[in-house]
Amino acid sequence: MDNYFFFFVFLFFSHFLSISASNLYKIKQHAIDFTSELKSSDDPPPPTEYFEVTRPIELPKTKPFSHHILHHDFGFTYGQPPVLANYTPPSHCPFKTFSKIVLEWKATCKGRQFDRIFGVWLGGVELLRSCTAEPRATGIVWSVHKDITRYHSLLLSPQNQTFAVFLGNVVDETYTGVYHVDVTIHFYPSVKKSFGDGSGSKVGDLAFGGGVPADLVLPISRNLPPNDGLWFVIDNSTDGGFKEFRVPQNAYRAVLEVYVSFHERDEFWYTNPPEEYLIANNLSDVPGGGPFREVVVSLDGKVVGAVWPFTVIYTGGVNPLLWRPITGIGSFDLPSYDIEITPLLGTLLDGKSHSVGFTVTNALNVWFVDANLHIWLDGKSSRTEGGVLDIVDKPLALSLVTDFEGLNGIFWTSARRSILSTGWIRSSYGNVTISFAQDFVYNNSMVMANDGNMQTVNQLILSNDSVHANLPSPFVKDTQRKFSLYLSSNGVDQDNDTSLSVSNVTLGFNVDKSRSSGFGFSKSSVKNVQDGQGTMVIKRNLVVRGLGETQQDYSYASDHGHCYSRKVGSSNYTILYDRVSHPCNRRSHTYLGSNSIKKLPVM
Repeated sequence: MDNYFFFFVFLFFSHFLSISASNLYKIKQHAIDFTSELKSSDDPPPPTEYFEVTRPIELPKTKPFSHHILHHDFGFTYGQPPVLANYTPPSHCPFKTFSKIVLEWKATCKGRQFDRIFGVWLGGVELLRSCTAEPRATGIVWSVHKDITRYHSLLLSPQNQTFAVFLGNVVDETYTGVYHVDVTIHFYPSVKKSFGDGSGSKVGDLAFGGGVPADLVLPISRNLPPNDGLWFVIDNSTDGGFKEFRVPQNAYRAVLEVYVSFHERDEFWYTNPPEEYLIANNLSDVPGGGPFREVVVSLDGKVVGAVWPFTVIYTGGVNPLLWRPITGIGSFDLPSYDIEITPLLGTLLDGKSHSVGFTVTNALNVWFVDANLHIWLDGKSSRTEGGVLDIVDKPLALSLVTDFEGLNGIFWTSARRSILSTGWIRSSYGNVTISFAQDFVYNNSMVMANDGNMQTVNQLILSNDSVHANLPSPFVKDTQRKFSLYLSSNGVDQDNDTSLSVSNVTLGFNVDKSRSSGFGFSKSSVKNVQDGQGTMVIKRNLVVRGLGETQQDYSYASDHGHCYSRKVGSSNYTILYDRVSHPCNRRSHTYLGSNSIKKLPVM
């Protein structure tokens, strides 16, 4: 990675008097207070609709059966148990199988309020991790639609289950926003059998190909009732979350789906300076630990996978005006990360309890982590068997190069990690050897200037997950991710207890997937780039005026003819342009390769 451009960035921004990026954490304490919005009107404007840019869910033509699960007004809920509702499958629907199941979260709010992280669970299985939108005086509305078909067996289980939502909110004289929430699940019936009946060798083939939801989903989360979410709370690098579970003895595949979010002193972990810089400058109130974090996943004490997470910026992060009405990538639907543990499944088929654990390298408080264990069962056998052939966990290679004097300097942080597991599983589908490999590369360049009051960060995370299995025909699944971030933060103190904050951010979220099996070859690509430029005038912890401009370019393409493109821009609540197209070309997909991902622009 070329680091010389940071010197040009410094020259470009040197005419600004800057605010330290450590103040990103302090900016989170500032609420919007645009008094012009509070003026009475005989014809008040409608609520502003906030949205996250993503491709629409591909829905079947069948009419859905909608099942309203919960309505609640989240007022003062901080430190309280999750809101609970009884859940059973929709009784008014005669169908038993569904080709698509969609969760809809819809919420309104009016007044002043911070962004709040929240989670949705069914039977302890997390269905959605999200962040609330920050309201305005005239009101807002937003919705999240998430494809939850992968939880098909859980959602259709005939037993009564507990539906839980945790959204910790605080309401007082200053922060008046109450979140009015409705949660509905839409079931789209199948025209024909969607997932097979468990017979025939091709079903096992299809399960590894991702076309068949798991037969069982186990929660790897805390038990009710905590006065918090069901996630594990990780406060430092020696802390962790652990959960015991048992796997049915006729399992033939297992995938661990991990949810991750970061908050408080680690919300902007990618901007945290190294400890030696803080010690040298006696900075005890600045979050440190350096800018590298990883979530390490263990099974019975052995490392089996890792998550190097995307840098989600919540709706109050960096500059809240950037995310109105276009919210940050992933903020309304935080990504989850799959870890294939089928190579290790043979060690879990003894009918005994086993343990999944989570730790976070270099963590400060606080990280919320939990997981769902998806298990496929052999319907023609009461017992499968397997064994582990190899586990290779290459130690994390973490490097830090510093060049600083006083409060000014440049820091380069890089990291690499590789994890490989190989095993075999014997079921009625045959004897399958399967391997799972993860490879990660990380680079972060950080410039501190203007006596530490200015910070510029450029970060890149590359990862590749690969599953190989010798089914009746070879099965290969690759997922390549490229997460990029550029962030600058600047400011100046002014008269009358006011300050000016200037910030620029670029987020890049690119994922390429390919799958090859007896059913053929498929490929898809997501490219999602978001640029934002913002200024704020802050007076006594309130943002009294400012400007936030955001531009986003989203594209999805697959070789099955499903394409979607959206280019949208906004300035202070107003959409400047919004262009949607479906630029699919079945004959040419050369742009899908990982090598074609363009370098993100530097602001």
